[in-house]
Amino acid sequence: MKVVLSTLNAKFIHTSLALRCLKAYSGERFDIDIAEYTIKDPVMNIVSDIFSRKPDVVGFSCYIWNIEETITVINMLRKIMPEIKIILGGPEVSYDMDYWMERVQEVDFIVVGEGEETFHHLLTEIEGEGKYHMVFGVTYRKQRADKVEVLINPPRPKLNLNELPSPHRFKEDIPHLASRVVYFETSRGCPFSCQFCLSSIEVGVRYFDMERTKADILYLIDSGAKLIKFVDRTFNIKRDYALEIFNFLIENHRGCVFQFEITADIMRPEVLDYLAEHAPPGIFRFEIGVQSTNDPTNEAVQRRQNWSKLVRTVSKVKDSLKIDQHLDLIAGLPLENYDTFRGTFNDVFELRPEELQLGFLKMLRGTGLRREADKWGYIYMDRSPYEMLGNDLMPFSDIVRIKRVEDVLEKYWNAHRMDHTLLYLVDRVFPSPFDFFQAFGDFWERSGWQKIGHQLEDLFSRLWAFLEFLPSSGNELQRSSPEAGGDAALSYEGIIAAAGARLDAEVVLGLMKYDYFLNHNYKPRKTWWEFMMDKSEWSSWMRRLAERPSEVSAEFAALGLSEKELHKHAVIEKLPFDLSTFLARGEVVRERQTLLVVLYALEAGSSKPKPRPFMLPVEAESEALTL
Repeated sequence: MKVVLSTLNAKFIHTSLALRCLKAYSGERFDIDIAEYTIKDPVMNIVSDIFSRKPDVVGFSCYIWNIEETITVINMLRKIMPEIKIILGGPEVSYDMDYWMERVQEVDFIVVGEGEETFHHLLTEIEGEGKYHMVFGVTYRKQRADKVEVLINPPRPKLNLNELPSPHRFKEDIPHLASRVVYFETSRGCPFSCQFCLSSIEVGVRYFDMERTKADILYLIDSGAKLIKFVDRTFNIKRDYALEIFNFLIENHRGCVFQFEITADIMRPEVLDYLAEHAPPGIFRFEIGVQSTNDPTNEAVQRRQNWSKLVRTVSKVKDSLKIDQHLDLIAGLPLENYDTFRGTFNDVFELRPEELQLGFLKMLRGTGLRREADKWGYIYMDRSPYEMLGNDLMPFSDIVRIKRVEDVLEKYWNAHRMDHTLLYLVDRVFPSPFDFFQAFGDFWERSGWQKIGHQLEDLFSRLWAFLEFLPSSGNELQRSSPEAGGDAALSYEGIIAAAGARLDAEVVLGLMKYDYFLNHNYKPRKTWWEFMMDKSEWSSWMRRLAERPSEVSAEFAALGLSEKELHKHAVIEKLPFDLSTFLARGEVVRERQTLLVVLYALEAGSSKPKPRPFMLPVEAESEALTL
């Protein structure tokens, strides 16, 4: 019996761990192909490929990001292959099975929950006598005399993880390991009960055997894997287990990068100390779900979180300069209004994570929050991804505004295109980080930029257009009406006025120029601002840099660059303040100005050349600045 296991991944670089678990368990008994696609692939291409494999059974792994596209594929498959057996599995269809069987009439079976043993048993009955009532964990259709009835079997007991074969030993995966993400689990289950999360439904945590885990990881590294993402819901819940794996990865990483979901407020100090001392920079990434810092919200969703301990962990990890951190927020949780979410955002941004993911509550099937949606006045999308559209405290108008924050946050902060500029704006110009991203997001929307694409220089020029829009002097801060609830956030007018009063345009423009140059691996062909030096002045500076390089620094002089080489590799720009002092101490000193010199592509053959900035301080009154 030919079986095709399929899914539509969100991106090409993603891989499906679920399909490999199923094949590992049943591949010796049945002829199984894994067929992975993406949600962007033309449906005709997907159906044609599955058809060419001539399967008797097709199983689809279903998630909120692919269910609608998967249904379209199923509809077509049934028309061209009426005898095929179609099976669904995965978290999206493991709840409300009656709904899915009614909506997708082409589906024959749904595998609920852990699939290895259930799917294998189901295949034996499809091939054999069809005693589907004996397959625990399956929902199926049964033909009665006058109708077709949907039957839901009892769930299957939890599996013994140490009896499951490894899903990581398929030879056909080896050629692709270096270019795709490998998903890996060392445990199943979650100890917490957050009511917006599917992981809260399964009680208890089960672990795979440590030696088997190590052997699989080593096999993947030896076979060329470059990025392994651990899918454990709380990787660090068991300190000794996590510490042993951290130690193993440090000793055997060979350049592979590992990403974990951790709960920061339970991370033990001794583990943090160990990582700070022993972890090589760049091989670990932590994903930390903060979601909200509003205590009533966390209590409402049964989420336990010690904010002070979380801050300790994130700060200590950041100070180690070893591990990038990705912090998650969820807008739209119960008892969170616009103002309290503003506070949550500012609390978390203060930690300066390398990435701050702003998401919106999704009312997932099977979660407690979806069951109690009426209690909080939720309205949400009927179909995947079930994103909330509003509740009693956060109307749709607030959701729309916060989405603008998400948009510019992703383009600017998470992309790290102008960190020096953004930190200056959020710390010194705008009342708070959230206020900057909100005001800029509103301006972005009104300018119509969400409808057009952008290149790097567009991002800089659009931010500058927003800053030029700010008034040159501010009025007394205005506040929104008290009906907003809680401590009213600054009104849009108040934010703009406050920022206009504090904005030092020369400093911001200088930092933007510095960030722009640092964002290029190769010498930029153009600038987004009007270059003020004429050709003779520019040539004079180049000559001076070649003749008197020690004025810049001993490091610059050691490069021994000729004037011709500087013309080839350097860009220069004048800034009306001392940039080196600002970067070192945050002080704006105008008595000294700066000639910024950035060198590109000095290392011949380097695959990732990095710009090298140098700064020549010049007294503001000196004619040497203009030669």
